[in-house]
Amino acid sequence: MKFIVSSTALLKNLQAISGVLNSSNTLPILDNFLFELKESTLYISASDLETTMTVSVPLANAGESGSIAIPAKLLLEIMKTFPEMPLNFNINPDTFLIEISASDGKYKLSGYNAAEFPRIPVIENANTIDINSLALANAITKTIFATGNDELRPVMSGVFCELNENDIVFVATDAHKLVRYRRNDVKPGDVTSFILPKKPLNQLKNILAVQDVNVKLEYNDVNAFFSFGNVNLICRLIDGKYPNYEAVIPTNNTKKLIIHRSLLLNALKRISIFANQSTRQIRFSVTGQELNLSAEDADLSNEGKERLACQFEGEDIEIGFNSKFLIEMLVNMEYDEVLMEMSAPNRAALILPAEGTQSEEDILMLVMPVMLNQ
Repeated sequence: MKFIVSSTALLKNLQAISGVLNSSNTLPILDNFLFELKESTLYISASDLETTMTVSVPLANAGESGSIAIPAKLLLEIMKTFPEMPLNFNINPDTFLIEISASDGKYKLSGYNAAEFPRIPVIENANTIDINSLALANAITKTIFATGNDELRPVMSGVFCELNENDIVFVATDAHKLVRYRRNDVKPGDVTSFILPKKPLNQLKNILAVQDVNVKLEYNDVNAFFSFGNVNLICRLIDGKYPNYEAVIPTNNTKKLIIHRSLLLNALKRISIFANQSTRQIRFSVTGQELNLSAEDADLSNEGKERLACQFEGEDIEIGFNSKFLIEMLVNMEYDEVLMEMSAPNRAALILPAEGTQSEEDILMLVMPVMLNQ
């Protein structure tokens, strides 16, 4: 098994899939990349059993087909040291010895039998939809931060994907905050839903955001399969019933505050420094057309206050929020002005774009209040 490959092209593709690797695996073979040479294309895979990611690298010069498992950490360390140059791989299929030749160097390392690597799942009886890579990256970015980490509630650790005839909806919640992101430019036709795990979505987000291509998403009751460019990713869906998120979105919100997003975001970042670092509590006091933000840490005698101009409709309100949640939401809102809809100090508040969303997308964020210290 022989082939010549560009050092930078190989490193780029190895780094693209390396996030799938776990720091500790029950199967030692999963500490390796699977290399499969088929005619003039090199396929490289990484897996943690739940998620498998494969990239294809076209080769100008390749010998006989074959496969081998190569230690991932060691190979990545080697590749990072090379400038752009052709590397000659010569692999002995009997001893699994790998010899890498560069311009003035020769390096040897031991690989493993590719037959020990778990078989890459094949998705059967699948439905298919197409979605733009930038739109999918946007959907992942705007929802994934709101997913939960509670091992006892695994369904809330992923992003709920709801397919309807004329749109696709992505939802994430950890019971303290919730994001609903809808794409109106995707027409699945099919009506179904499934829960995508967080880890493969993080992998996809980083790659999708830098290219504008069509993504083919295939899914059945067990797996989801994403393919675009030279990348294939298959992941096991989270099993379980997602909570009825629509039921927690308040509809009768009589208090409406419009404010410039970046002004509020920067003020929150400043005031949160003075908040108690365990509760991160910030007090919102809205009177007339003025928003007063305040936070204090009584143990350290820290206190911060700031006044902002706003547009407000409704009776005055005083309500507390976790500053970390609000900052995360405003960072991912990306609109000049935001609308906060509230009803009472003990009811959830909504954060929406003030100027209305673009026709192809619709976003709603919800944050639960925290009890104020009197």
